[in-house]
Amino acid sequence: MHTISQEQALDTMPLEGAERTRFWRDPRFDGMECLTATFITHEFAPHAHDTFSIGAIEAGSQISKIRGERSQAGPGDFYLINPDEIHDGHPGGSGYRYRMVYPSTDLLVNILEDVTGRAFQGTPSFSKRMLRDPDLAQSFYHAHKALEHATGALEAEERMFGVLATMFERHGSSIIAPVDTKEQSAVQQARDYLTENYAEDIGLEELARVAGLSRAHLIRAFRRQFHITPHAFLTDKRVRAAKTLLRHGWSAVDTAYQCGFADQAHFTRHFKARTGVTPGAFRAG
Repeated sequence: MHTISQEQALDTMPLEGAERTRFWRDPRFDGMECLTATFITHEFAPHAHDTFSIGAIEAGSQISKIRGERSQAGPGDFYLINPDEIHDGHPGGSGYRYRMVYPSTDLLVNILEDVTGRAFQGTPSFSKRMLRDPDLAQSFYHAHKALEHATGALEAEERMFGVLATMFERHGSSIIAPVDTKEQSAVQQARDYLTENYAEDIGLEELARVAGLSRAHLIRAFRRQFHITPHAFLTDKRVRAAKTLLRHGWSAVDTAYQCGFADQAHFTRHFKARTGVTPGAFRAG
């Protein structure tokens, strides 16, 4: 008798014709953001998060580029993306269904300290951003589903607590600071300037002057170091700032204005391209 593995069963789940998302924050994990979604045509623009981005594909496949490296993920694969790492994503074939959580660095450190019983030294990091571990992907899927369906507190917390700790035990490390160079320092100055003045209408000549590089050199060096253009970084920074305001109850109109977007339509388009949900859905989650 031929048996079908759990991984194969997930891979054969039919994808619905309509895209759908569910976004929420789980108070049991310090308000950790959670997402389950089916995307048929939606394409994520290059973006980053202030938190880790951890997720697994349930069905179908997603093609993504993380820190400039292109890969394709399906059932049995999962993502371990560190804070501030640029990535995108679009459907492979007929689309995909996946589940994501976005734990903060503090939350992950707290979990690791609970597991080991000692203070964690350094900053947690994952060395591989996309990898294959079918058993761990299955554990994550069940833990995420327990959160989504409000399973009993002990079961849901135990599952997610355990799977996050196991992910770091198998695939985690501590961040090692890269060797600095003159060009890296110049590009970092430009990045810091964009971060501090994201709500302003910053021009390329102004940014190049801050970095002490020519305009063309700045664009090349910025992309080489951060895998994104200065303008795309600025837009992503505005979206990330907008997420903070929306979490605190700001309206989409006021948030768009405060974060430097030309209008609400412009804001909504860029927000969904980087989060997969509208500002209204994010605010209500």
